[in-house]
Amino acid sequence: MTITYTAVLDVRRGTAETLARLLRAHRNRLGTRKNTRALGAFKQAVLVLRWFVDGTQLAQLARDNGISVPTAYRYLHEGQTAGKHKHHGRNVHVVPAPDGWPLWVSPARPGREHDTTCARTHGLNATLDRLSTTLGVPTLTDLGYEDAGGGLPSPGQEAARRPALHRAETFNKVIRGIHGVSERANALLKVTFKALRRVSLDPGSITRIARAALVLLQLEHGRTT
Repeated sequence: MTITYTAVLDVRRGTAETLARLLRAHRNRLGTRKNTRALGAFKQAVLVLRWFVDGTQLAQLARDNGISVPTAYRYLHEGQTAGKHKHHGRNVHVVPAPDGWPLWVSPARPGREHDTTCARTHGLNATLDRLSTTLGVPTLTDLGYEDAGGGLPSPGQEAARRPALHRAETFNKVIRGIHGVSERANALLKVTFKALRRVSLDPGSITRIARAALVLLQLEHGRTT
């Protein structure tokens, strides 16, 4: 015996409609004939958003829509997620605006990689170092970015370089204040999209998942900068 109930998805209808248009365009590019899909583009958009926002399990999504689990996987793949478990966790960097709004997410790197290695691979170290040198304003980092570059001083480096002006204690207080703002970007993505807290699909697809989440967040709030 099963029980049905009505639920509300905490997403603006405009976000779902925009995603549906993108999915419909994807179907057109594939040459999908009309009425050959188990779900229309809008219902598929809702399925994708339920996974992103509520972290709904694939089996539940399939059951609610009267489709098979493989079909549900395929529909999620078209929403920029897919696959089976083959890899371990991933490290994704987020670049925020000064107020903590996420602007960019990096390609996913192996979770075992150090933050500095990831940042260097993405070109963040070189870019921030160049900007810091040009503007004369250092990019403050924590100890995880020690030896990342002259423009990205860590607390230990600054204290040793200019102890009279930059004591480690003061530097760390500044870092904590900045982190409070920058961590808002990560929090916005993870709080809005439960699926990002623990990806239940192929971790190798995390790059697409994170980028799709950023686009959906921008659609939901009508902000890109």
